[in-house]
Amino acid sequence: MSAVALSIIVPVLNEAAGIETTLRALAHLRQQGAEVIVVDGGSHDDTFHQAQAHASVVLTAPRGRARQMNAGAAKARGEVLLFLHADTQLPPQADRLVLDAIAAGAVWGRFDVRIVGSAWMLRVVAALMNARSRLSGIATGDQALFVRRDTFERIGGFPEQPLMEDIELSKRLRQWARPACLRAQVATSGRRWESRGVWTTILLMWRLRWRYWRGESPERLAEAYR
Repeated sequence: MSAVALSIIVPVLNEAAGIETTLRALAHLRQQGAEVIVVDGGSHDDTFHQAQAHASVVLTAPRGRARQMNAGAAKARGEVLLFLHADTQLPPQADRLVLDAIAAGAVWGRFDVRIVGSAWMLRVVAALMNARSRLSGIATGDQALFVRRDTFERIGGFPEQPLMEDIELSKRLRQWARPACLRAQVATSGRRWESRGVWTTILLMWRLRWRYWRGESPERLAEAYR
């Protein structure tokens, strides 16, 4: 049995402006035995070197969030894997919340999300994301997905596609069990919504999800997203 209960995997790309803040927030979890793995996808800034001072392991992998997360999972020693975006912070005692959920019989799960930003509409976006996830059994990467390592390996990890990898993983995991939907909130940056416009981003994501549901390729959707 692994000596590590929880591995937190953080894919990064040019996150020098905020990666130290994200990793410092995980310091108390490392002190309690969690492993923090940062996977760099070829940053052109100082992300890699900044991460080295604050992570258990820092490695490089081919660019692409799915590829980077799979590379981190392959190096992880934990019995439970938690995938955390670089602009997201976990709630207090996140390790205990996750491990308690797994001990109670959950195979996988996610947190509720709170979007940090000045636009009031972000609170509505977060509430709708949480409600939709709870009803559908589908989680997004913003919600800090966690999963038992053996289950993750059994389904082949994240599909190596350029977009919607979190949706596809959720669909595969849902065939095993419904997710544990933890009420504790992760705090994620609203920069994506605010830089493009909140309503513009909402409509874009709705369209992309609809097209994905209709069977359009992730590669074409990734072009539309960019």
